Amino acid sequence: MDKKKTRGLGRGLSALMADVQEQPAAQTGGAGTRRPDMMVPIEKVVPNPDQPRRTFTEDHLEELTASIREKGVIQPLIVRPKPGAEGTYEIVAGERRWRASQRAQLHELPVIIRDFNDTEVLEVAIIENIQRADLNPIEEAAGFRQLMEKFGHTQEKLAQALGKSRSHIANLMRLLQLPDEVRDMLQEGKLSAGHARALITSDEPVTLAKKVVAEGLSVRATEALAKKPKPSAGPKTTRSAPKSLGEKDADTKALEGDLSAALGYKVQINHVPGQDAGTITISYPSLEALDDICQILGSGS
Repeated sequence: MDKKKTRGLGRGLSALMADVQEQPAAQTGGAGTRRPDMMVPIEKVVPNPDQPRRTFTEDHLEELTASIREKGVIQPLIVRPKPGAEGTYEIVAGERRWRASQRAQLHELPVIIRDFNDTEVLEVAIIENIQRADLNPIEEAAGFRQLMEKFGHTQEKLAQALGKSRSHIANLMRLLQLPDEVRDMLQEGKLSAGHARALITSDEPVTLAKKVVAEGLSVRATEALAKKPKPSAGPKTTRSAPKSLGEKDADTKALEGDLSAALGYKVQINHVPGQDAGTITISYPSLEALDDICQILGSGS
């Protein structure tokens, strides 16, 4: 009887997107500003304890606080009635605006009330975070992976609902295959997403990443560096070893890319020469990543 049971959601991703879609914030009261359902005393609004984003940049909060002091809260918060606390509302989307409004000493906030269940609240919070312009590529990719793992969304569905290309989503998710040290460099802005993508297929991504940062190499130079074969350790005796692995065809490489994007971790396919058999290898950079892979593979059973 309960239609929500199969997926855990009563609304599709596109319907949830309609609630968190950023409106053009022009002048207060302008046509681009969504009308609130009501104004609520700020002390009656509480944050979502399961909000996936735990860090709020001080500089951005100060900028938003200054804007709210001058113009008020232009974009209403999305809230739901807090379970077990009548007259209190829990933030679904807009915690930064709530924090900045407290700093600006506002007494009430414009809100749009939605009757979301716990699962929908988490999904909307992830979507809102993905939409933020200041996310670094790793944070955005992690958001995509959460939506795929927790809610069963495909890359195609995410691309359609979020207004992004499937290749954008696939390329970002491939960055999660990189070792933690390289991902840290990307998050800190030392590497660009283009640099990081070039390092994914490298056998020594950390070493190359450090070289790229130290020498200030361009993306093209990084790609060339990652493709450069390692110097041969010995003469002819080592030639037969790489040959036995066989040169992978384009279809195999494309399949590796698709599986890597779907899992969020590096996948290698190796056929046994002359046979239909082979192996699939999934690389993981940490025990936490291994746990993620186990959950992904176990969810289909």
